[in-house]
Parts: sequence; C-alpha cells; structure tokens
Amino acid sequence: MTVLVTGGSRGIGAAVSRRFAKEGMNVVIHYNEAHEAANETARSCLLLGAANVTTVSADLRSKENLLRMQEKLDARGMIPDILVNNAGISHNGMLADVSEEEWDDVMAVNLKGMFLCTQLFMPAMVTQRFGRIINVSSIWGLSGASCEVLYSTTKGGMNAFTKALAKELAPSGVTVNAVAPGAVNTVMLDKLEAEEISALEMEIPAGRLGQPDEIASLVYFLALPESAYITGQIISPNGGWLT
Repeated sequence: MTVLVTGGSRGIGAAVSRRFAKEGMNVVIHYNEAHEAANETARSCLLLGAANVTTVSADLRSKENLLRMQEKLDARGMIPDILVNNAGISHNGMLADVSEEEWDDVMAVNLKGMFLCTQLFMPAMVTQRFGRIINVSSIWGLSGASCEVLYSTTKGGMNAFTKALAKELAPSGVTVNAVAPGAVNTVMLDKLEAEEISALEMEIPAGRLGQPDEIASLVYFLALPESAYITGQIISPNGGWLT
C-alpha cells in the first residue's frame, strides 16, 4: 500500500507520514520548497519502518508540475492507494484588506491543488476498486472565523468537495472523508503570543492544543480497510471546542 501526503514535510503532514510509516507502508512525501524538512521527515519514516519512502516536489498551483510528479511516481511504482490532501496555506486579515492576488493564491493552493491531485490519482483507485481520499480541512471550515474569511472559505469548500465526491466514488469502493482539526500545536500558531495561546487554551474544554500525532491517528483510521463504511464525513478533533 502506498500513501501520498501533500505538504508532508512538517506539522500535521509530517505526523501523518510517520504514522503510515510505522505500519510499513510506502510513503510519498510531497513538498513545494521545504526540501530539507522533507528529507528529514523521510529519514524518520525509514527509521520507523516504512517499506519505501519517496520525496517529490511540486507546486500544487500548477497542473504541469503535478503531472510531472505523477509521472515520477508511476515510474517508481508508487502510485497512491491513499491520498491525503494536507497541503495548505493560511491567511489572516480583514476581508476588506484581502487583495485579489491573495484570494487567488490561497484558493489555488487550498482548493485547486486538492482538486488537481484528486483528479490525477483517483482513476487508479477506481480501477482497483479500492482507495482512500482524506482531506485535511479545519474547524474554521465548519464554524467560520473572523479575520480568516478567505481561509475559512477554502476549508468550507473542501468540506463540500468531500461530501459530494464521496457520493460520486462510493460505488467504486473509494471513500472520501475530511478531518477538520481545531487548534493544533504547529507552526501555523507561531504567529500567536504566549498570552494568546493561553487564552485560546482556556476556550477549549480539553484545556490544551491538539497535537499533530493525534490528528495523524485519525487520518490513519480513516484509511483502514475496516473504515470502508465511513465516507462523506467531516470529522473535527477539537477538544470539545466545537460540538
């Protein structure tokens, strides 16, 4: 079995890559520019027992880039049975201040990239009548967030994409689900001051941030053959923050 994790070099993506590596799977770590981080994650995956590990670089905004990535994986016998659409970028700021260029860029990475990767790799899953597509969304795609309208919109779109495609692919034995984490301890929160982190933790009934490994465990569960009856679901591990 082969898993492709987009944005797999660090944060939740790296944790997901390592989780599958522990099960002896083939792991493909996609990255755009984080070459060293991708190599470090690849080394850790090999130490954890991955059967084979490949790193591939591609700009998700570009179909040409992704076609070249697909060709490389095909040549290496690493076409994924499991696709984890994890790569994404955030944006903070009032909607009135969002430029058209910023809007297009976040949409291109978070939504177009997911669409292109899914479109390229799902035919092989349909042909073999088995596949798992797992989209890493966000709690903000469910509830929305002030000053994160653009980011929330992309994650809401990802959730709708998940529900619709699940119905389309269910007859072919391919499941499509989304994991929508709450606040997770990754570099995305580095912009917050310690006081802001403390205030955030006080809002969360569990009293703490989530950890990348906790999200990775849920992603892995959704990829199991035993999870075949779970499809079209948006599951939000958020410590009780949103119920």
